[in-house]
Amino acid sequence: MPTTITVPVGGMTCASCQANVQRALERTPGVTAASVNLVTNSARIEFDPAVVGAEALVTRIRDVGYDAELPAAPEEEKKRELRSEEEEHLAARAMRLRAGVSSLFGILAMILSMPLMGMHAGHGAVTDPFMHWVARTLDPALRAVAPWLYQAPPGALWGVLLVMTLVVMLWAGRDFYVRGTKSALHGAPDMNTLVAMGTGAAFLYSLGAMLAPGFYLAHGVQPDAYFEAVIFVIALVLVGRALEARARGAASEALRALAKLQPKTARVLRDGEERDLPLEQVVSGDLVLVRPGERIPVDGVVLEGEGHVDESWLTGESMPVRKGKDAEVFIGTINGTSALRVRAVNTGERSVLAGVLRLLRDAQGKRAPIQALADRVSLVFVPTVAVLALVTFGVWFAATGSAVRAAAVAVSVLVIACPCAMGLAVPTAVLVATGRGAAQGILFRGGEALERLARVDAVVLDKTGTVTEGRPEVVSVRALGGFDEARLLALAAAVEASSEHPLAAAIVRKRPTPRLAVTEFSAVAGHGAVGRVDGSTIVVGNAKLLGDRGISQVDLAVPEGTTAVGVAVDGVLVGVLGIADEVRPTSGQAVRELRALGVTVALVTGDAKGPAEAVAKSVGITHVVSAALPGRKVEEIEALEAKGHFVAMVGDGINDAPALARADVGLAMGGGTDVALEAGDVTLMRSDLLLVPGAIRLARRAMRIMQENLAWAFAYNVIGIPVAAGVLFPHFGILLSPVLASAAMALSSVSVVTNSLRLRR
Repeated sequence: MPTTITVPVGGMTCASCQANVQRALERTPGVTAASVNLVTNSARIEFDPAVVGAEALVTRIRDVGYDAELPAAPEEEKKRELRSEEEEHLAARAMRLRAGVSSLFGILAMILSMPLMGMHAGHGAVTDPFMHWVARTLDPALRAVAPWLYQAPPGALWGVLLVMTLVVMLWAGRDFYVRGTKSALHGAPDMNTLVAMGTGAAFLYSLGAMLAPGFYLAHGVQPDAYFEAVIFVIALVLVGRALEARARGAASEALRALAKLQPKTARVLRDGEERDLPLEQVVSGDLVLVRPGERIPVDGVVLEGEGHVDESWLTGESMPVRKGKDAEVFIGTINGTSALRVRAVNTGERSVLAGVLRLLRDAQGKRAPIQALADRVSLVFVPTVAVLALVTFGVWFAATGSAVRAAAVAVSVLVIACPCAMGLAVPTAVLVATGRGAAQGILFRGGEALERLARVDAVVLDKTGTVTEGRPEVVSVRALGGFDEARLLALAAAVEASSEHPLAAAIVRKRPTPRLAVTEFSAVAGHGAVGRVDGSTIVVGNAKLLGDRGISQVDLAVPEGTTAVGVAVDGVLVGVLGIADEVRPTSGQAVRELRALGVTVALVTGDAKGPAEAVAKSVGITHVVSAALPGRKVEEIEALEAKGHFVAMVGDGINDAPALARADVGLAMGGGTDVALEAGDVTLMRSDLLLVPGAIRLARRAMRIMQENLAWAFAYNVIGIPVAAGVLFPHFGILLSPVLASAAMALSSVSVVTNSLRLRR
């Protein structure tokens, strides 16, 4: 049976890295599916443990040049996450330091290089906008402020530049060369390889110009050095990664905020004493004391006390919920102004919060199908760019005879061709959208669910618990033939006590005690129940069940908008119960918003025609299918799909499981607690139909952002590489230097992540 694990992966810096790990895993025997995420630095792997072990998968990732380790047990994983968060914080500080120092060195190097520029600065024919600005603006200003610099021996200036460049390359840019070389040796070159090749080529050329200028002059080549360009390229790449890391951290904010909701300790009453215990030591059945203003540390049931609890993290509802005896409370929610005594039910990994975190982590690790295009391009991108750089060098050298000019243009091609933006385009949008959804009470099961929901143009709604409150009540009782009304209710409640149907619960609530004993109970799905009470056969159900049992249904009249439930004793109808379920206050608005989004809305319910049409009319739905068993709901979805619709099903996740699974997208109303519903692609944590148009809007926005990101990433490379190669030079005299190319490369990645962050608003 397939097993799924999520493996932390280190060392990935671009789309090529992600594609390399993805390809290596997919080619491993026993792996049925793999999803590598550049943003979360993880690989979600589905594999057959009979063919390949988890250790072998970790080894496979390491074999292609990246760091990986086995997932830890839940408690160890929490500790690892804390360590990882601290390590990321320290790494971000180190990245900012290296970027800052490199940038400072780059500015100093530019100043020291001006007296050495000569033709390199292009005083006669500047082709790069940045170098043009340097030559026309900075150079005259520097001559006026520091004339002594232009009188310094060129050898001394070159020596200082060489030392500065080596410091930046060996300290700030060390990872580029180590990881780039490792990736190339494993046959999987990546962005680090491009930076290492570009800056390495520029450095070696500059070193030759400094040590053997006569050799260059003898071959008709100006001995210009590019030390400042090497420093600036490394500096700007580091600045881009620092900004990118900061933006990616903001994208992960929702997940980190949820993880911090769990208190570290709980006040427990044991042996008559109050004790503050670490949460790991609290067990099911413990009596937990919660003071006013504290976060509730467990999932449990209120035993004593009464007050209001803020459950906004769980349901997205800002108004506090009143809690009294026997009410459920959940970990991470905030107690109001009254003290509560709570009996712990679920703690640790069994809590609702832990379930939400698992779903959110899984969702952020699952790829959207649209990512596949970027992955295919990334696999061949770096080798293609390397070939283009060589071709560019050859063309320029043949055209100008200047190895200096040819090398500079080739380096610009290597640097500007950044695949990072392609790797970040989709995962960052998924990350931000799923986090935003969780804050609103909407849990997406990954990028695929987002992408499919964005395409939805038809929604099928269940009635009970979806459009209505899901708590039907008996609103009329009519005994027939002089039968005692109390006896009627007692018999009906006795039979329905063993049923799980919402209508059965309404009958039991109407006559909860005393309860008569029932034998030979059997439920008839979608129709009612049968049992024996005090030696008599009792049938409780709708007209079809009564008809199937040969019982007359002429007296089943009930008030309009209510559901008729007949009660028969030994084949004789003795009474009729009228049951109604109140429509949710927001259901009508939700239907109007769905229509405004261009979505067709249908109501498909197992309820009778009268109540179904009454509810549909009250919320503005014209397409109604009543008396629909689970199979009929599936048929209705298939009929809509046959007409060309992309269909979403909205239900309670239990009776509607077949329809939720069959629809193109299943939205399960979990009511904030049943977050483990497996039938749906999206879980709505609050029983509010308004979340449905909200989820569709968010999915459409996320899809639009993904498309914008990919379009920008592709367009950037399609335009940037030819410009760097010099296609504009013959007509406009424009040629980018490596410095400007590296700045453009950094901007591309940051712009993609920043665009994704718009989803937070």
